Amino acid sequence: MQSMTLEQLRATVSAGGVVGVTLKGHGGGFFLEIATRSGHDAILSKARSTEPRRFGSPTSALVVLRELGIAVAQLDATDWNPDQKNMSQSRRDRAQAMREAHEAAAYTRWVAAELQASIDDPRPSIPHEEVMAEMDADLAAWPSA
Repeated sequence: MQSMTLEQLRATVSAGGVVGVTLKGHGGGFFLEIATRSGHDAILSKARSTEPRRFGSPTSALVVLRELGIAVAQLDATDWNPDQKNMSQSRRDRAQAMREAHEAAAYTRWVAAELQASIDDPRPSIPHEEVMAEMDADLAAWPSA
């Protein structure tokens, strides 16, 4: 069976080359099998590989089909086993990724605010050499261990 990316499927649908779509359950996920007018069935694959695109729920697959203009599809849940779906790991990973993204965004806002406060500071700037000389004097005043 051939593989087909989302863009290829979009073009095939646009050209009227799709005769049917089956949402096939396998393990804990769902895959889209596409029947074409040429008789060569294909499976929807990830964008940059031939690995099948896995949907965690039939709803997410139906949303993609609806966006493509495909309103009718068959469902084959013969090999689907909802007990094989590992939701805890994916949600935990996604939650961690979201926390990190929020922390990074907060840090970016903080840095931008600090920079803007420095730019807006009405006090005169101190030349680099002066600051370094003052730091050297402060360091020299510390008792050596």
